[in-house]
Order: sequence, then C-alpha cells, then structure tokens
Amino acid sequence: MKANELPGNVISGVKPTVNDIARLAGVSLATVDRVLNARPGVRKVTIQRVNKAIDELGYIRDTAAANLARKRFYQFVFLLPDSNSEFIDELETQIEAQAVTLANDRTHLLTRKLPAFDSQSIAFALDELQPEATSGVAVIGPETPAVRDAISRATERGIAVAALLSDLPSSPRDHFIGIDNTSAGQTAAQLMGRFIKADRGSILVLTGSRLARDHLERRLGFDAVMREHFAQLSILPSVEIRDDQPLSDIVLANAFSETTDICGIYSTTASNAGLLEFLKQRSEQAKGLVVIAHELTPLSRQALLTGSIDALISQDTGHIVRSAVRLMRATVDAVPHNALQERIRIEIFLKENLPPETPAD
Repeated sequence: MKANELPGNVISGVKPTVNDIARLAGVSLATVDRVLNARPGVRKVTIQRVNKAIDELGYIRDTAAANLARKRFYQFVFLLPDSNSEFIDELETQIEAQAVTLANDRTHLLTRKLPAFDSQSIAFALDELQPEATSGVAVIGPETPAVRDAISRATERGIAVAALLSDLPSSPRDHFIGIDNTSAGQTAAQLMGRFIKADRGSILVLTGSRLARDHLERRLGFDAVMREHFAQLSILPSVEIRDDQPLSDIVLANAFSETTDICGIYSTTASNAGLLEFLKQRSEQAKGLVVIAHELTPLSRQALLTGSIDALISQDTGHIVRSAVRLMRATVDAVPHNALQERIRIEIFLKENLPPETPAD
C-alpha cells in the first residue's frame, strides 16, 4: 500500500464515505446503514467488521445530514421547579430564547413546571415521557429513590437524561450540567472568612431543601474550608426555607432569637427574596452582617449594589441551556462532545464587577 493511501484505496485527504466502509468491510451498503443506525438483523461478527473499517478509515458521520434525510426532529423537555425564584425564571427565559434560535434546526424545546423538591411529581412527569415524542429531558430535582428509578426507566426507554444544576449521580443520567457545587461552597467560605472582621461569632447557613444535592455539596465545601482556615467562627446547622418567603421570615427570626452572635449568613439557595426582606425589615440585626449568596438575578443585583449582599457566586444560565441541548443531542446521536466547552464555570460577583444589566424586552 502506498504511503498516501488508506485501506480500500481511499486517498488521504478525501473524506471517506459509506461506500468505502462497505468495500473495506466486504459488506453491502444496506448492512453498513443498519450498523450505523443500530438497527437489528446484523450478526455480531459483521458489526465488528464494519466498526473496524470505520475506525481504519477515520469515518465521521454527518449526523445533521443523516437526520435531515430521515426527517428526524429533536424534542427536548426541561422539567423546572415551580417556585418563586428569579433564577429559575431566567433559566426559562434562556430556554425560550434558545428555542427560537433552534427553530430552523429541527429542534424543539419545551418547559414544564413542577412543584419544587417534589420527588413524586418529578418521577410521574418522567414516566409520562415517551421516546416517540421526546428525545431527551433535562431535570432539576432532589436525589431520591423515586427520581433515581424514574430516570432509570426513562433511559431504558431510550430517552437522553441530563441533570441540571444539581447532580443525580446515583441515577443513570447521561450528563450533569452545572457548576462544581463543592467548589462553590469552598469559594463562599473563603469569601466569608476573609470578609468577617470579628474574632468569633456564628455563621447561619440557609438551604432550600436538605434533599437538594447542590445545596448539600455547597454546605460540605463551605464547612471544610471554614474548619481548616476560620475555626474561630462557629457554623450553625442548616435551616431549610424551601424557597418560601413566609417560611424564610419565620426560620430567620427563630435563628436570630436563639443565637445572638450571628455575624454572617451563607445562602446556598438561589431564592433569596425571603432573606432580603428579612434583612430590610430588621436593619438593626442586619447591621454588620456578611452575606454570601448564589446566582445573579435582578433582586440579588440590587442587593449587591445596596450592600445587603456582599458577594454572589453565580453560573451562566445561557451556557447551561446551550450545553444541555448540545449534550442531549450528542447522546441521541451517539457522538462525542467537547467536555471543555460544556464545563460551567463558577463566577464571583461583587458590586464593583457587575456586568451591564440586560435591557428588558
């Protein structure tokens, strides 16, 4: 064989075709098509021969052209919590914007709101999805047996599953899209410890739900750094506010009545309306507090500017949605993805480095 030739006399620099695969593997075009599309009726030894030819030729399938020829549409569903959260509202806005962008790319995006932290509702919604109508689903939910088992059933039906914001590693989900929440908690601890000037005091930690893995991981990262570097400060047990403003007021009032030396608050949840209203109404108790929170929203932006929040740890909702779509498509098409492109980075915002506010439509 000449140096500038590939097996089967395919000349180097020329994109190999299915005809080249068939010739090198010694099979028909119909057999190659069955293997490429994972259809039944092909012996294992023949599949191995075709795949060996694909590897030797360096064949890369044009999935866009294949989908167009098969008149294939992608339909991806986003299961979002129905909560009073500006961050979830922003995520939904980004999904709607991406749906418009992808309208001519044979890709449909749908959203469905479910009760926040409600495992049974999420499991039921997952079980309703059928592969004939749904290519993939991105879900925000707690890591419970009900959700895990529903995800397992969805993947068995051939539906791609992505966990958004909060990972579900005990389930057979295909991808996780979100920041490293343990690192986010560690970052919050560094900011908290450096901002607090007191020699001693207590830190109050707020969580949306003790079942939310992202909130739990943030707490674990926060505790690890505080113990190692800022041991003079005491970390109080997490209090659950479930993204509910009236509940937030009650649990915060109880916390401050029971502990008189609170000098900092770390909110692991993205829903901070209740916290900010409490601080506004009780300005004397809020005086001198260091507050570290999550997610840049209109409300938290204003709180940064006024000093009610000292720092925000955030993630880009547009990147999250685009990444979810790319990863679900890659799973459906069984093609590789660029892991670096899909990495969601931790962003830290102070009032001095806030990005320009996006004009309202």
